[in-house]
Amino acid sequence: MTQNKYLSLTLILIITFVAPVIGGYATSVYKEPWYSQIILPSFNPPSWVFAPVWSSLYIMMSLAIWKVWINTLDSKLLKIYFIHIVFNSTWTVVFFGFHQIGLALLNLIIILVFIIILMKEYFNKDKISFYLMIPYFLWSSYAFVLNGTIFFLN
Repeated sequence: MTQNKYLSLTLILIITFVAPVIGGYATSVYKEPWYSQIILPSFNPPSWVFAPVWSSLYIMMSLAIWKVWINTLDSKLLKIYFIHIVFNSTWTVVFFGFHQIGLALLNLIIILVFIIILMKEYFNKDKISFYLMIPYFLWSSYAFVLNGTIFFLN
């Protein structure tokens, strides 16, 4: 049982971390010179902040779904989580790859809806999983405000 438990954690982490790999590629190839030429708000964080923040968030998100999964084997919730990861990775491609600020904003709304759905389910199934999602919800809400401000400035 223990081996299967940690195998499932490993698989969840691998699948979750596909999102930043896709995002990192899109960012490295398509971000510049476009990003340097748009108007950014004063509260835009420096670029070095994103890697440690997102790495921490992806680990917490993975642990949250994993804790629920090993206790409930709720495959519907696992599917919702992975669909949410698709939207998470899509944001970077839409924003940095296609330079579609408004579409990226809509994508963030979808991500926030998924986060709320997941948190609601986690609250009823595993409180620690719920708490692990709070930083992700807060960061994504900040990203929504940031993305929205960039949209209106440009």
